[in-house]
Amino acid sequence: MGVTASVLAVDAGNSKTDVAFVGADGSVLASGRGGGFQPPYVGIEAAFDTLASTVGKAMEQARARGEAIDGIEHVSACLANADLPVEEEELTVALRGRGWGRTVEVRNDTFAILRAGVDEPRGVAVVCGAGINCVGMLPDGRTARFPAIGKISGDWGGGAGLAEEALWFAARAEDGRGEPTELARALPAHFGLGSMYALIEALHLGRIPAGRKHELTPVLFATGAAGDPVAGAIVDRLADEVVAMSTVALGRLGLLDEEAPVVLGGSVLAARHPRLDGRIAELLAARAPKATLSVVTSPPVLGAALLGLDHLAAPAATRARLRAHYA
Repeated sequence: MGVTASVLAVDAGNSKTDVAFVGADGSVLASGRGGGFQPPYVGIEAAFDTLASTVGKAMEQARARGEAIDGIEHVSACLANADLPVEEEELTVALRGRGWGRTVEVRNDTFAILRAGVDEPRGVAVVCGAGINCVGMLPDGRTARFPAIGKISGDWGGGAGLAEEALWFAARAEDGRGEPTELARALPAHFGLGSMYALIEALHLGRIPAGRKHELTPVLFATGAAGDPVAGAIVDRLADEVVAMSTVALGRLGLLDEEAPVVLGGSVLAARHPRLDGRIAELLAARAPKATLSVVTSPPVLGAALLGLDHLAAPAATRARLRAHYA
């Protein structure tokens, strides 16, 4: 005998995808993990084919336990590369065409992190992983967001951007165009090299893959924590950006002078660097004194599932059972 899932929750990032089938009582009927969701590189239909494989594996998992899923009320999909509302609309049409659920809602994946970190759909989240983004939402459905597609949309920060910034300052320090910084030694040393020139050459010629530049972000934080003023200034600028994004979002939602959660997520912010944490807390307290700051540790797929239950107006006990599953 099959069961109907209330929600198919999808958290699809660039590198991995998590899915969960949630029952009417908030229980997790099945879950699965698969590859990343990258429509800009493979096309929308191919990206959803990859997602379909992950969904299929989760359904097979349920079937193997004798709990075949024969229907889905609502699909709540929080997707990477859904940065603009027009992209969300395009992805919604494509997902609806798969016929997985009676209703479908697509959001940017940052909303999943926000909802995972708050008790109700109200507050602001700033995420800093490979990139940086900020969203806010209210229970009445109003949202605040940024395009978050890179430098052309005014973004600064994210792990990749921090690594590039550190390389820039280190290169100029070594050749004399910039002020001295320990980064000029620490960055090449991470790869066993003796100079920035050697590191620049290795990156340019592909001896060190460009994808490994993100390894330099922890080196930047360690160098700043050791007292290097240039590295410390980069860390401080990231804190400034986090607070700027969060307070603008709070203001757009009318929450700047109210008690409201500000949730931090992503690998850079979840690492809890003392200097970064301290400056964020200090600046936020000055600009939004009633805001409460926290770092989300729950998986984003929980947030996608909670957004789905919100859509279905599920009772508090259902949401509590779901959250307890991921505690």
